[in-house]
Amino acid sequence: MNDFNTLKKAARKSDPGLPAYKLAVIGNCATQHIATAIKGEAFLRGLFIDVFDADYDQIDAQTMDSGSELYSFAPNAVLLVMCTEKLYEGFCSTPVEKRPSFADDTIARIRMYWTLISEKLQTSILQFSFAYLNDSSMGNYALREPCSFSYQLSRLNFLLCQSAAENKGVYLVDINAIQSRLGTSHFKDDKLYYVATMPFSLEALPHLAEQTVNMITALRGSIKKCVIVDLDNTLWGGVIGDDGLDGIEIGELGTGHAFSEFQLYLKELKKRGIILAVCSKNNEDTAKLPFEKHPEMVLRLDDFALFVANWQDKASNIRFIQQTLNIGMDSIVFLDDNPFERGVVRSLIPDITVPELPDDPALYLSYIRSLDLFETASFSSADADRTEQYRQEADRSALVAKFTSYDEYLRALEMSAQAAPFDKFHYPRIAQLTQRSNQFNLRTVRYTESEIESVANDDNHITRYYCLHDKYGDYGLISVVIMDKREDSSLFISEWLMSCRVLKRGMEEFIVNDIIRTASQCGCTKVIGEYIPSPKNAMVADLYERMGFEKCGGYYIADVSTYKMHKTNITEESK
Repeated sequence: MNDFNTLKKAARKSDPGLPAYKLAVIGNCATQHIATAIKGEAFLRGLFIDVFDADYDQIDAQTMDSGSELYSFAPNAVLLVMCTEKLYEGFCSTPVEKRPSFADDTIARIRMYWTLISEKLQTSILQFSFAYLNDSSMGNYALREPCSFSYQLSRLNFLLCQSAAENKGVYLVDINAIQSRLGTSHFKDDKLYYVATMPFSLEALPHLAEQTVNMITALRGSIKKCVIVDLDNTLWGGVIGDDGLDGIEIGELGTGHAFSEFQLYLKELKKRGIILAVCSKNNEDTAKLPFEKHPEMVLRLDDFALFVANWQDKASNIRFIQQTLNIGMDSIVFLDDNPFERGVVRSLIPDITVPELPDDPALYLSYIRSLDLFETASFSSADADRTEQYRQEADRSALVAKFTSYDEYLRALEMSAQAAPFDKFHYPRIAQLTQRSNQFNLRTVRYTESEIESVANDDNHITRYYCLHDKYGDYGLISVVIMDKREDSSLFISEWLMSCRVLKRGMEEFIVNDIIRTASQCGCTKVIGEYIPSPKNAMVADLYERMGFEKCGGYYIADVSTYKMHKTNITEESK
């Protein structure tokens, strides 16, 4: 991790070629160093952040005044920094009889800030949690006494979590995790606070910046989607081909317990939507034996979307996995105990993340957790089914080799699709797709769940989501279109994105046909599309032209009355 001086130097740099992001930082403490660290961390990770850092203790003024600098700045996100030390001062000035409601009163005020910001800005709100502070006035008894600061602080952080869950555009930055990792003596600098009202040490600033930028990149759609794991000495101790089923270390005893806990962590990642895959130099039957026969294994074969075990080089096998899953290489994490294999993969596949696993397996779990690789800005019911969806995709990939033509293969899939306006049930998945889709994304506009709800209820917008199904299973909701009605009887496609899992299966044509039909039903005479280049969406640069739109300046236009509908092997389902 970079130190604060490195981040400070990086914050002074600029690169017009980097993607830009506007962040407003407001707080009741000194935030200049926090803003600098965030800007520097972002720059080193390929993102330029334009920061508005409000004056000291100006939360009320900036949020309540509609003409404030905050609202004029129009940020992509607002970071609220409220320190525990100021909270404690307020608690001490609260009459004893009112202290049991201190946390509730505080969260009411914080929620007011969120509401004021949301009413005036289409933006995400990032909120620091409150760091732990033990006032020691009641000792351990404080944890059961509602009149104590410790009790109210714990309750306030709980209410923060609860309130954020109820406010779709609010995301918490867990600074308590950083405090726990560093220890309070390294997390805080009392002298710095009393001199400059800075509640965090210079040592803690890079960690705070990292957590904040992690959240920002997740909101921008840059997330890890897949973990590829080695087997021998990574998921269990020993070599299955040499030591046999009885000789590997896994289970409740000794080092085996560390491997079991590591597997348990990976299984939890799978449950929240991270794809798991195996890449091992091994005979396939031998490699699968522990998953099938060992009673202490936590992970089983059905936890993996792909299982690749052979004697080819791992870089080639990883490329095969990536191509089969059809995800970006920068969204993959590769875990292997062997330093040589890690080095080869890093050198041949620069975009992949390859953590430097410790030599001691007992440290695997704590090390991976400390990297904070799996930040997300959303979670939906569809995430739990992701492994099965990608396993089905592997089956489809295997099927294509059996046919003499691609069109014959598509017909054999027996695909059907559903098209419908946005509805409440699908808001979380729709928002998630806008945040995660990078390659097939014509304009790369991100939406929070609350923004999706607002769009759906606005008569000036026409919304469509698309679900796809074939004989192997359900892809789920895979595409989103938002169209803006214009006064000249045209529809402007302000958002069109699609999961790369369904590329070149006729879904693009199906969606365009539906867009044209929808425009006709609304009495619109033309449909206008736009392509805004991003670092990852080059694959759709010529999409509109391929779909039969005519280029006109920076836009693409289709005449509704003369548009020729596309042939597709996808049948339409009724809702």
